[in-house]
Amino acid sequence: MSGGEVAGILVAVFWAILVSFLAVALVRLAQTLRATTKLVADVTDQAVPLLADASAAVRSAQTQIERVDAIASDVQEVTSNASALSTTVASTFGGPLVKVAAFGYGVRRAIGGRKEEDAPARASRRTVIVGRTVPGARRQKRTRGKRD
Repeated sequence: MSGGEVAGILVAVFWAILVSFLAVALVRLAQTLRATTKLVADVTDQAVPLLADASAAVRSAQTQIERVDAIASDVQEVTSNASALSTTVASTFGGPLVKVAAFGYGVRRAIGGRKEEDAPARASRRTVIVGRTVPGARRQKRTRGKRD
């Protein structure tokens, strides 16, 4: 065999190997494409009912939001009515109640003042500050100590 014939055989063998590799790659690519097509079809079949359910849930949520909005507006109206009632009650009864309380306080003070005048003189109260001695209390201690 000559060199040209050997080269031709080598080229033919390489071409056969190359074609077989390309055939295997194409078969695997075809399998991958079939699997992908099936997966997309399954996702589509499952996504349509899920989207319908999600749409129903959104509609239901919108209905609930409208109900809550109506309740909130009713609560706001009740709050404003309660505020108006509170203002009315305060203006109607507030003034007279303050006057009655002031009168009662004045009567107690007047009665308390008479009791103090009638009673014998009590000992004066001492002011105690923790950790300190008030200057007036020091003088009283000194004068008591000299008398005793």
